[in-house]
Amino acid sequence: MTFGEQPAYLRVAGDLRQKIINGSLPPHTRLPSQARIREEYGVSDTVALEARKVLMAEGLVEGRSGSGTYVRERAVPRSVARSGFRPIGGATPFRQEQADGDGRGTWESSSAQTEASASVAERLAIEPGDRVMCTRYVFRESGEAMMLSTSWEPLAVTGRTPVMLPEEGPLGGMGVVERMAAIDVIVDNVTEEVGARPGLAEELHALGGVPGHVVLVIQRTFFASGRPVETADVVIPADRYRVAYHLPVK
Repeated sequence: MTFGEQPAYLRVAGDLRQKIINGSLPPHTRLPSQARIREEYGVSDTVALEARKVLMAEGLVEGRSGSGTYVRERAVPRSVARSGFRPIGGATPFRQEQADGDGRGTWESSSAQTEASASVAERLAIEPGDRVMCTRYVFRESGEAMMLSTSWEPLAVTGRTPVMLPEEGPLGGMGVVERMAAIDVIVDNVTEEVGARPGLAEELHALGGVPGHVVLVIQRTFFASGRPVETADVVIPADRYRVAYHLPVK
């Protein structure tokens, strides 16, 4: 293969991808069979199979048991707001976005005490095995799961206080900044690191994705005078949502 020449399976996948994008193969259309791909492009069965695998991994097509492989409906990406400013009234960014627009967002959560894993302990600057409050969220838009979040707060900070449970008590459902302020912990900084990876099976099941789909992962940590007081992983399906940041200019 000369420099710049594509492997045959990528060339075939690229041509089929273009047909999907330009509408020649519209949503719900059956993808040409492996035999048809082999004949049309003059390639082997192995190349035809690998080309189909590429399109499936990209989320452009899906297999239907006993029926074949079909072009998937392409979602129009929507924005998930992330704010560098303090939301009005202390609501979280998701709640504020839903209140300000035409959003029909709902969410479910559950909290439980657990021991910090090594990675969570490192992010919270505590020891592995220290007690933390773990809260898991599923955020929905018009009934469709669109975002997952798992947060951890050290019980050395919130334990035996009115804000120990993030979604219960007098400040239940308020943002981390407001809840911490209620126990005289002043949050003055937050960091977010955004990455991408293949979704875990349980994540894709909850989000309605298929194996191999990519998710965006926002690793967020709140600090008070340099001390981490909450850290979270926010998981968003990359094919359906974009992360939009609104940051103040000082």
